[in-house]
Amino acid sequence: MVTFKQLEALFWIAQLGSFESAAAKLNMSQSAISKRIAELEETFDVAMFDRSRRTARLTPRGTLLLEHAADLLSRRDQMLGEVSDKAALVGRFRIGVTELTAMTWLPSLVEAVSDLYPRLQLEPLVEVGADLFRKLEQDHLDLVVLPDVFGDARFTQVALQGVRNAWMCSPRLLDTERLWTLDELSDQKLLTQGTSSGAGLLYQRWFANQGINFSKSVTVNNLLAQVGLAMSGLGVAYLPRDCIEHLLERGDLREIRCEPTLPDTNYIALYRPDRWVGVSADIAALAAKLCDFSRLLIVR
Repeated sequence: MVTFKQLEALFWIAQLGSFESAAAKLNMSQSAISKRIAELEETFDVAMFDRSRRTARLTPRGTLLLEHAADLLSRRDQMLGEVSDKAALVGRFRIGVTELTAMTWLPSLVEAVSDLYPRLQLEPLVEVGADLFRKLEQDHLDLVVLPDVFGDARFTQVALQGVRNAWMCSPRLLDTERLWTLDELSDQKLLTQGTSSGAGLLYQRWFANQGINFSKSVTVNNLLAQVGLAMSGLGVAYLPRDCIEHLLERGDLREIRCEPTLPDTNYIALYRPDRWVGVSADIAALAAKLCDFSRLLIVR
């Protein structure tokens, strides 16, 4: 079988005029380059160089092979250049994110990916964590950003930021000057995200571990609706504190001091190890760099 290494040896000997010069060019010994030419000659059963001369001069068959070798080497270099050139990469990359990501730093990620891969068609999907994870499993998404309760060894995982959560309610609902216990707070109506949400699943497990049961609850899978219902005074809610700082400053919501404090929701990027490997790694790295849950895009 003819190899690119053999064709490279033929090409550079012909270009530089000697086995010695070609060996130096390819950073190899003269015996090694002679071996490659011998292998070519054995494959085609014909001499490639006229060895009666002091300089390396191609035979007619060697000249014919050189023409093909130059074309093949040029095509190889073009292929390697195009495949490794991120600007030349074309295709559809399907990314799934939760609502919180979509409303905070997703625009920055889309812009950064477009700069890195200008011809890549990015297709974002915004859904709850359980649906995103299921679509990643079914190969309907290439990468997802969601809470780490969905971590799975079958996928490559990149840690992102954590979200600091706090209990909040309308200033009309509770006395927020005092310190509450989690048991006392459980008597209130809970505005909760369902278990299809990463945060909802995390806190359901945490409440169970604390031995706490909220007997009155309203499931709200939409973050903005959860914020709005909390502002209306319907109940208490666990909300990403840094994202809605402006609502606290404005007095639309009050933070409830409670012991024990709520755990953070840690986010990860997950992607399939057998799809878009290099691109997925780049996008996951961008996600880790750009991840910022500090601002929620709510009309002020």
